[in-house]
Amino acid sequence: MSTQQAVDPAFRLIPQNSTFFYIWRIEKLQVIAVPKESYGQFYSGDSYIVICATDGKERGDCQLVPKEVRTGLDINIHFWLGEQTSQDEAGIAAYKSVELDDYLGGTPVQHRETQVLKGGIESGFNKVDISLKPSLYHVKGKRAPVVRELQEINWSQLNDGDVFILDACSYVFVWTGSHANNMEKIQAIQVAQNLKAEHSPDCKAVVVVEDNNEKAELSGDEREFFNKYLPLNQKNVLSHTEVPTDTKLEMNQRSEVILYRCSDEDQTLKVEKVKSGPLEQKDLNSNDSFIVDNNLGGIWVWVGKKASAKERTESMRNAQGFITKKGYPQHTRVTRVIDGGEPIEFKNVFKSWKDSAEIKGLGNTYNVGKIAKVIPQKFDPTILHENHVLAAETQMVDDGKAQKQIYRVKEFDLIEVPKEDFGKFYSGDCYLIVYSGAKTTIIYYWLGSKASVDERGTAAMKTVDFDNNMFAGQAVQVRVVEGKEPAHFMAMFSGKMVILMGGFGSGFNNNGNNNSNEQHISLLQVRGTNQYNTKAVEVHPSASSLNSNDVFVLLTQETTYLWAGRGSLGDEREMAKSIAEHKGNEVLLVSEGQEKSEFWDAIGGKEEYSNDKRLQLSDDPHSARLFQCSNASGNFSIEEIPNFDQSDLIQDDVMILDAWEALFVWIGNLSNREERKLALEAAQQYLNTDPSERDVDTPIIVIKQGYEPINFTGFFGVWDITLWNYPIETLKQKDAVLLPEDVEPTRKEVTRHEVTFGDDSGLATNAWIVKPCERYRQQYNDCKSIKARVHQYFIFGQSIDCNQWSQDFNDCLNYRKTKNVEHLNKVIDSETRRRTERMDAMKANDVWEYRSEPPNDWLKPLPDWFVERNRFSYLSRKQKEREMNNKSQTKN
Repeated sequence: MSTQQAVDPAFRLIPQNSTFFYIWRIEKLQVIAVPKESYGQFYSGDSYIVICATDGKERGDCQLVPKEVRTGLDINIHFWLGEQTSQDEAGIAAYKSVELDDYLGGTPVQHRETQVLKGGIESGFNKVDISLKPSLYHVKGKRAPVVRELQEINWSQLNDGDVFILDACSYVFVWTGSHANNMEKIQAIQVAQNLKAEHSPDCKAVVVVEDNNEKAELSGDEREFFNKYLPLNQKNVLSHTEVPTDTKLEMNQRSEVILYRCSDEDQTLKVEKVKSGPLEQKDLNSNDSFIVDNNLGGIWVWVGKKASAKERTESMRNAQGFITKKGYPQHTRVTRVIDGGEPIEFKNVFKSWKDSAEIKGLGNTYNVGKIAKVIPQKFDPTILHENHVLAAETQMVDDGKAQKQIYRVKEFDLIEVPKEDFGKFYSGDCYLIVYSGAKTTIIYYWLGSKASVDERGTAAMKTVDFDNNMFAGQAVQVRVVEGKEPAHFMAMFSGKMVILMGGFGSGFNNNGNNNSNEQHISLLQVRGTNQYNTKAVEVHPSASSLNSNDVFVLLTQETTYLWAGRGSLGDEREMAKSIAEHKGNEVLLVSEGQEKSEFWDAIGGKEEYSNDKRLQLSDDPHSARLFQCSNASGNFSIEEIPNFDQSDLIQDDVMILDAWEALFVWIGNLSNREERKLALEAAQQYLNTDPSERDVDTPIIVIKQGYEPINFTGFFGVWDITLWNYPIETLKQKDAVLLPEDVEPTRKEVTRHEVTFGDDSGLATNAWIVKPCERYRQQYNDCKSIKARVHQYFIFGQSIDCNQWSQDFNDCLNYRKTKNVEHLNKVIDSETRRRTERMDAMKANDVWEYRSEPPNDWLKPLPDWFVERNRFSYLSRKQKEREMNNKSQTKN
């Protein structure tokens, strides 16, 4: 802060080494402080200057409480120009903003903002008189709704997708559209309460009116005042589908980016075009200032470190002149940023951006879909008590080192886990962790992805019991699902959390044995760069489970291999090493591409795995992003899913995965035709409107649920190929005997592909011919359908005995219940008979040409394109699985 230069007296009150928030209003060309009770109200006849300084960790708003700060401040200056403000006032606001910026050393980010309410200080415009004049306001926005006054009051201004405020002076009505979101409703009610307070005592109440319920909710005076301005018999509002969505507007605004250079080499200020779209960081030069024109998305003014004083001073004025020359609306947003202090919104306009002081190691913590808040290596838990905002961002209440007790759910009860097994979890089980912090007691209940329903219920019930009986109901209860562990949960195990396959049996069916998956060979996928974010997850022990972005630990009886993918980080390898050494065996480091035959033999042979080149770039600036496309609400919408994994792929919808080098469109089995069509259009539009101007010919790859290639699954971490084995309708059966044989009633989410019959020695050798029981019930219903009867009568010329399917269904159920092989043999005989009938019918067909040997063309090798296309097909994957199982059985 410069203390020697001349500055407006209004700015002298700004404190040093402290956070602050102030608003000034330009009144008769003077800078006048706005009272705190009027913060948040802006008038179209005036101009304002708003300044906010935070420590960079807390939220900056009018509720900010000043506090001393020893380090640098994060300062933002906003000058707000009302739609009807005079040119003199607008000029003073811009000039004084620059003066304030210089007074603070030129480090703040400057913004040019827009309006909310009408009125203003006496300056040739209408004086504020909101107590007498009715007004209509439009509230729109999903995350930060904006309130804007409309010029007219009539039904044609309304739509059922937003919220509107009718200020009738005696009453303030909040009309909520049937498709409006909660944020719009909350914002509207808050504004309505403020309007009522301004009218008081003349205003009687704030009345909330729901769309289509106006007549039922309004009566007496309320109805009379509402009907005066919005007659109910004339109601005719637009549908939310007829007005632009926030997403569409944003995409249009970002579709064009142009860079201009501002310089005064000859003591004359010049603005010249540098290039159109896609912009790169290297296009900027620290010797000059630049204007980034993002069309209606806003104007950015970038000031280089070595730019002249005149360039810095005139930068915002140049931007205002630029807006006028381009014919943009006067309310177009303008933001000034300085070289080295660019906000993330500015960086996102560029195709590539790399900070000169970018942190290595921890700064590159890998987290699919979203970069998590980085937790410093030397973590000081006392900071969290001083800074609650940091605790909220990191989700760390302390360093996780306090005392803890761990319990495992077994047969509707809890058994205590010994300390030597702390950090070891099984996917088939549930756990309770009682964490006794210095100020807070937390009870986590962790639910394995393969745990049964009764185990999950027991974990939740025991958590409540623990809280009530031991902590008088004052503990914090946290539900944690496998794969979604928060930072503090992982911090409790100091980077040695391991999730293994298997677990105890279901509480309903358990025979008392522990079926934990203690194999001779196991493969762990390790992710994380420090003790606060690292965990290892057991995956299928085969080379196909590897991917180039991660580190894997292969455990055998004699040796432990640490396999490091090309895209893994040094910190990731160190954390994986600590997990590997914990097992006690010798640890051998194996780098991708330098594997020896001993490693491939130990893992069961060399196979294809996810090695997309983007997975090998540890400093790749373009993180994978996942979007959900759905029209379940009646309107097609796209929403980004942060921190995603396989469970975020919704079967009812279509998903778009932006992997930068390609766009994957994943089609869920239960998605509808309209969603599939619109998602493909959205994918192309997404490329066309990217501000970094991606190549519009970037491949768009359409894949179906259940047939995902490895270059897709590699972006989702641990991939479970059995996640979607049965359609949801099959698993919804309430009668246990109607479920597929390989689905346990209490573990519907845990299914296998193959139907097994146990180890009964009395089974016929062709027992494999038997289908799951419910298939026979389906075939019986199909046979009795009208469509089937028409085919039987008009096409086949004979009816079919549908009761055969009913009998097979009953025999199949009887075998399932009693394990009586006689019932199974009846089904086998029935299936064999039907197969014989089909073969006889084929032989009797004189259309067939009988050959003694296949045609010569059949002996030719398949074309390369055909082999490549089917390399990742379902049948190919199943064949590899069978080969791996055969190898494992042979070794055992």
